[in-house]
Amino acid sequence: MKIALVGVGFVADYYMTTLYNHPHLSVAGAFDRSPERLRQFCSFYGVRPYPDLATLLADPEPTIVVNLTTPEAHFEVSRDALLAGKHVYTEKPLAMTVDEALALAALADERGLTVTTAPANALSDAQALVAGALARDAIGTPRLAYAEMEDGPVFRDKWATWRSRSGAPWPGVHEFAIGCTLEHAGYAIAWLVSLFGAVETLSGFSAVAFHDKGPGTRDIDMAPDFSVGCLAFNSGMVARLTCGLAAPRDRSLTILGDRGSIKVRDLWDDRSVVHLEETGKPTPTTKLIGYLEHRLGRSLPFKPARGSALAYPAPSGKRLPDYPSRIDFSGGIARQAEAIEAGTAPFFSGERAAHVTEIALALNGAGSAAAPYRLRTRPTF
Repeated sequence: MKIALVGVGFVADYYMTTLYNHPHLSVAGAFDRSPERLRQFCSFYGVRPYPDLATLLADPEPTIVVNLTTPEAHFEVSRDALLAGKHVYTEKPLAMTVDEALALAALADERGLTVTTAPANALSDAQALVAGALARDAIGTPRLAYAEMEDGPVFRDKWATWRSRSGAPWPGVHEFAIGCTLEHAGYAIAWLVSLFGAVETLSGFSAVAFHDKGPGTRDIDMAPDFSVGCLAFNSGMVARLTCGLAAPRDRSLTILGDRGSIKVRDLWDDRSVVHLEETGKPTPTTKLIGYLEHRLGRSLPFKPARGSALAYPAPSGKRLPDYPSRIDFSGGIARQAEAIEAGTAPFFSGERAAHVTEIALALNGAGSAAAPYRLRTRPTF
């Protein structure tokens, strides 16, 4: 199946790197509003450039338009692609408002098309491993989850020098203006929704803790660089999600059940280490750590994860970006293509895509008043 890329900035290289994993997909061409960036990208990857968006949308060859533009442009580009009869895969968020997200879902349904949103990390081998453990009742009924989406103090790094494989600069100023919650919370939300279903209500808090993030950031409005939300799921599950750009990097997920716990070390790793601990059955290492801490009278600074690591099936041979972004970015497009051919709906499409977006928007906009928010989107699972 042919795809066409709209927007070939920094993130586009992640998609091109992982396209190798899905030989049933190929790129018909690409367009970017920057002629120089488009020339650079197409020359590097040997991709055909489109002179403008209208030409791309009029081309009958691509079935799926991959929308990698800035978040503010997501709605307009996705809408135009749907109106042109194209299926759409878009980077997160689906749109910048709930109304726009729902409008895209409705338009796709009306046209017999699909609109699917990133991130694809909830389609990973790690997610399948955890879902399998929950399905076989390995920890009993899951009750509570702690999700961390802390990406570290990147604004203190030399981010202005970062470049993608094909030479695109990392858009630091724009990332800080959009905020870490809209940019990153979806990585945890997608996992939680895929495992536990729809969220009914949430209470959130967000704030800008560090206003000066380096060159070019002092005179612009900053989006929250910290947020925390408590999510109540229709299934009865409860989760706490933190998202930030200051604390040390931590992208883990801990799930606590009646008879044990599961911990995923890194939600950005397609085959992250996953530990399972059964209540009342500590491993020898856990017993030793407890004994040493009791004898020393203090907590040890470094401790191995509790429980035993779950075994993966044989390696799939996937090609993934380097750490810290070991996600099969094109995996979401591949799942969408398979669903189109089968005549079914991709999991993270339509109202489910709008649901993930609404949760992120609610957390990002929580401000300093922590108050309950009832979700408007009500996808069924």
